[in-house]
Parts: sequence; C-alpha cells; structure tokens
Amino acid sequence: MVHQMMNSKIQRAAKASRKSKNMLPSLSVWRRVLTFSLAALVVACGTPPKSEPPVDDAEPVDVGVAPDPQVQAAWESMLAWDQGQALPSDVMRSKARWRAVHWSSLPGVAQDELQQVMPALLRNCGRAPQALAPWCEPIRLWGMQAPSERVEWLVREWQPYAIESPSGARRGLLTGYFEPQLVASRVRTERHQVPLHALPRGWRARGTWFSRQEMDTLPAAQEALRGRELVWVEDPIDALILQIQGSGRVNVSEPDGTVRTIRLAFAGHNGQTYGSVGRWLLDRGEVSNAHWSDIRAWARANPHRLQEMLWANPRVVFFQEEPLSDMDATAGPRGAQGVPLTPGRSIAVDRFSVPYGTPVWMTTPGPTLSTRRWVVAQDTGGAILGAVRADFFTGWGDEARDVASSLKQPLKLWALWPRGLTPPN
Repeated sequence: MVHQMMNSKIQRAAKASRKSKNMLPSLSVWRRVLTFSLAALVVACGTPPKSEPPVDDAEPVDVGVAPDPQVQAAWESMLAWDQGQALPSDVMRSKARWRAVHWSSLPGVAQDELQQVMPALLRNCGRAPQALAPWCEPIRLWGMQAPSERVEWLVREWQPYAIESPSGARRGLLTGYFEPQLVASRVRTERHQVPLHALPRGWRARGTWFSRQEMDTLPAAQEALRGRELVWVEDPIDALILQIQGSGRVNVSEPDGTVRTIRLAFAGHNGQTYGSVGRWLLDRGEVSNAHWSDIRAWARANPHRLQEMLWANPRVVFFQEEPLSDMDATAGPRGAQGVPLTPGRSIAVDRFSVPYGTPVWMTTPGPTLSTRRWVVAQDTGGAILGAVRADFFTGWGDEARDVASSLKQPLKLWALWPRGLTPPN
C-alpha cells in the first residue's frame, strides 16, 4: 500500500539510531527490480542527434526479486525504439536548464516498479498543472495495464530531460523531511505548557509579524495570540520541530478524556527569516553535531538557556486543524501543489526549476539512502532553492524522522514531460 516506502538500507540506517514500534514498512515491496545493464540492452540505431550527460555513478540498488521476462523484454524493445528518436531542443527555465536525453541515459530506470509511483501520480491529478491535466485519464488507465504495457506507454509518451543548473552543473543536494507525531492536550495543564497557535489577530499574508522572542515578551503580541491556541504540548523542542516541518499528526487529549488524532497543517508564518538552532549551537561550540538528539541533550543540560536557543530562530509557523480520517491517514499532509504527499514518492523542489506535478527520476548514492526511483514534484520549502535540489518526504513516525534528519547527500534529477509538448520556461 501507500505507506510501504522505506528500503532495507533506510531501515538499517534508522535502526542504528533508534528502534521503534512505528517503523515504516520496507520499500522492497515497492521495488521488483530488473537487474540488467541498460547499456547492454540498447540497440544501436545510428548516431544520436546530440550529446548526452554521462551515466550517473550512484551505487546500485539492492535487488529484491528476479526480473519479469516480459517487462525486461519491453524495456529492451522500448529503449531500442527510443534510441532512434530525435531529441527536442533544450529548455531554459529561470533557475535550470532541461537537457533532452534518451531514456538509456537514466541510470537504473528499469529498477523501479512503475506501479509503486501510481499513488503519487493519481494524487497529482487532484491539482494537475494545466499542461499535464490531459494526461491524467491515460495515467489512470495506465495503472490498470500489464507491467510490460506500462513500460511501452511511458517511453512512447514521455520525454526525459536531465536537469542542470544554468551553468551546466548536474549534481545537487538531497535532504529529507517528515511529518512529526506529537502528544498534546486541548487545554493547558501543569505538564502541557507550550502552545501551538492558529493565525493570530492582525496577521497578514506576505507581511512581517512579531518574532519568536517578541511573541514571548511583548504584551501586544501575546494579546493577539490569546485564544488562538489550538493545542498545548509538553516539550518546546517538539513544538519547534513541528514548526520547522510545517505540519504534523497530533494525538490530542480532549477535556472529556477522549483522545483523537488530528493533523495540524501549515496555515502561515510570521514572515521572519528562518534561523537554525543547530547552527546556533555549533557556532558557539555548544555541540559537535547538530542532530535533534544532540539538541535535545543540550536543552536538558541547559534549561536556563533554552529560551535563548529557541529565539535564535525568529520564524514561527501557525497552523490550522484538520480531521484525520482513515483515508487521510494513509498519506502525508498537502504539499504546496495542494495534494497529499506520498511517503517515499513525493519531493519538494524549487518550482522555478521543476514545475509542480512533474514526474522525476531521482538517483542518490547514499550514505543514508542509496536509491534510484520515480518521484513526483509536489511541494516546496524555504531552503529548497536551485536547479538540482530536492527534499525527500520520508513519511511519519520515528524511523521517518531519523532518516529525514540524516539525509544530506548528492543528487541527480531527470524530469519527464509529454512528447511533443514544450516544457514551460
């Protein structure tokens, strides 16, 4: 199902830091890979009309099952067919160049079962960009086809583009993000003293509101926030993490004693510049590593300086409460595109490099995550800037948190766009 997202390498990395009862299921179910060399499969069909970037050097992905002969044959046939097709012109976007390439340039492209990206593609159609909307019905039908037919349709209908910086750089940065899970109280208690707020009175979109320190100290800010508390949590670090991630699942204890799970979704922020508390601690020599476990340990050892550290990040995020139905619980929060995120298949991008809704082939060689897979550009973030830049949505729970917190590694991206249709510039 949708939540079967993390591969064995991710699981080993996360287990090394923490074991959890809420571990994410393995992505090995998602990956019935085809273990053959693309170079050996491509039949020479004349000299390509233009040069292409070299094949990526990412580590190979672990093989879980033997290749399906019919799918293997489909890839052989379609790669040979594609090699004879003329390549369209490159496209210059404001922050990236898209270089048209043949399918054989996508390293390991046959190593990811296409069915596993279907949930993200179908959610994509809920808010599809105008240029891609006509392909939504074919995509729905595509999901019901035989695996070999999916390969044929994909290669015939879609043109891959290598994503580069305007200067031609192909390698970028992959980080990760997740949906936190918190325990909270609907009312303030002796234990639950940290509020998470809805938009305050006087807040304006694209305006600058009080900073975190001013919200804690100025009567005018506190008056604007009075009555806007959605829930109260125990740990200010948990509240900070939720604000940084932008949304989260919360188990709320109601005044009548019942407990229910809600989602606190991003509603806006105070317009202040984001500041990293980890960087603040590193710059002062307070910690040698800025993982959340180190930040929490420092906070426990220095309670008298906790507020000072929190004020190092002036930005505060405000939330809106959303019910979490059984169906909603199978997906993440809505990204900037406006569709629910799919664990292991949604990425945040710079929308001036990659438009929302674009299918993307992603490769990254580790050390936390070694993978080649289909993902969909469905979100963005304040720190996600540049051509070859992505934030990988890992899901929710402890293991998703541990993986997302450790991801900072090389990345290469290829975008898909319908053949015959010029990508937007």
